Amino acid sequence: MHVGVLTGGGDVPGLNAAIKSIYRAAKDRGWIRRGGQDADVTGILRGWMGAVQMGEGEAASRPAALVPLTDARVRTVDRSGGTFLHTSRTRPDRIGLKGLPPGLAARRAGLPKVDGRDDLFDVTDEVIANLRRAGIEGLIAIGGDDTLGYAHTLCTRGFPVVGIPKTMDNDVRGTEYAIGFQTALTRADEFINRQRSHLGSNETIGVFRIFGRNAGFTALGTAMAISDVRCAIPEHPFDLGALCRLVQKDYEENESHYALVCISEGAIWQGGRLDELGPPDAYGHRKKSNVGETLAEAITKQTGLPTRHQDVTYDLRSGSPDAFDKIVASTFGTLSVDFMARGMSGRMVCLKDGLFSHADLPDPKLGARTVDVAAHYDAARFRPNFSGLMGRPLFP
Repeated sequence: MHVGVLTGGGDVPGLNAAIKSIYRAAKDRGWIRRGGQDADVTGILRGWMGAVQMGEGEAASRPAALVPLTDARVRTVDRSGGTFLHTSRTRPDRIGLKGLPPGLAARRAGLPKVDGRDDLFDVTDEVIANLRRAGIEGLIAIGGDDTLGYAHTLCTRGFPVVGIPKTMDNDVRGTEYAIGFQTALTRADEFINRQRSHLGSNETIGVFRIFGRNAGFTALGTAMAISDVRCAIPEHPFDLGALCRLVQKDYEENESHYALVCISEGAIWQGGRLDELGPPDAYGHRKKSNVGETLAEAITKQTGLPTRHQDVTYDLRSGSPDAFDKIVASTFGTLSVDFMARGMSGRMVCLKDGLFSHADLPDPKLGARTVDVAAHYDAARFRPNFSGLMGRPLFP
């Protein structure tokens, strides 16, 4: 079987390990011929953008979109983070005129329009034609809610797809775990703990903004690892005055005179509002104004204490995966080939009740998975809830 592989959305550590395991699982099944010299597993560069562009051919202004995977190409990739197949946030069923490659732009009059707009197109039929023209019989898509949401769309249009969840936000619907989450928590734990000496030396409150537009899993997981940090998440608009009082108490009771707060990028206090900046991306997301800076200013205004805001964002995506993410990525990759071999299109590899399993590809209409506040978050203390968790999964 000729399998295509792509990675989409934000990069995380562990993607290369998943890609390598896909290749090795295909080879074990006899799908790689002549010692890995035939392209029976093909990498598609730049995610869904590559799937759109691959029908155009190669040009100086448009690099190749396909990479045949071989023994030599994948041998060492799992030793580093990121994705050697690169990534993008292209959404082929809502692609703007500027995102169309020249060939498609020249015949845009015949493309299906979206929402009646003359500058927004659905090129899913072109993606399917490109994949079939390349001889690809099934696709393994590695991504978060947005990437796998389009994989769901592609599958409903008749092309076989198996999904692998990845996101440091851990908010993919249908799975308790996505590649990159554990490494993100490790990075956040290390980053914030390193700041203690600096904050204590200057008797300052540290406010740390962490990724999480719609879900607070990464901020909450960080607070599970760091016992004295206060945490705010998008799922629960919070009482700013209550948070400020707790932070001031932490500061005064700490003999080094510092305190720690981590806040998801999408969190907001009651009556507050985060402005959205710039144009929306292909999935309709606009950048939010920096809630960490705003919260730091508010804490200083209410308490009179000095604050320092820092972003714990792209650092969480960087570097090599930890051992746990390598193990999960390699297992997910192997299972995805098993599913493809069994004709299990439309499925996503997942962790469910702590066990490797499978679920439907996430329907984009259902949105992201979010924290169960009642079970996992102590809103009054701005901390994770560790009680009553018997029988619940390790990650909320």
